[in-house]
Amino acid sequence: MTSIDIPGYRAGTWVLDPAHSEVTFSVRHMMISKVRGSFGIKNATLVAPENPLEASVTASVDVTSIDTNDENRDAHLRSADFFDTENFPSMEFVSTGARVEGGDFYVDGDLTIRGITKPVSFEFDFGGFGQDPYGNYKAGASATAVINREEFGLTWNAALETGGVLVGKDITINLDLQGALQQD
Repeated sequence: MTSIDIPGYRAGTWVLDPAHSEVTFSVRHMMISKVRGSFGIKNATLVAPENPLEASVTASVDVTSIDTNDENRDAHLRSADFFDTENFPSMEFVSTGARVEGGDFYVDGDLTIRGITKPVSFEFDFGGFGQDPYGNYKAGASATAVINREEFGLTWNAALETGGVLVGKDITINLDLQGALQQD
């Protein structure tokens, strides 16, 4: 597909509204449940030409802001065992393309964690577009991707006496985003 029609879509530069956006994740814990957490978003920009499939996205997430509702676990996740935030305080995403496949919209790109860059595809679900009470034209969307944390150097783990490991390999990343079209 070379083009797509998205009702309400407008070309221009869109900037993320961090007060109405979040990056969350989940990972298997002890192979029996999931731990969930969130990161603060530093910035994100979408440059949107007339054809949405030609749009480009750049985003940066503050890894030091990790919050799993457990201070000790968060400190461990910031350590060199996991994110090594002293040396790698942010995650970066740069899109490489957008596509429609089977009726689903994907944004493909390069995700960098701990200085390691790998391709990832986010499946997007558009929430819509609208004018806020202050005259800003806004867009909302959700997106999901699953990555293997070990491919990004996040390899720490512990074997369990009952079999299995403490931390699963697959991380589900969820984005809930709202952005504003920049006025000229």
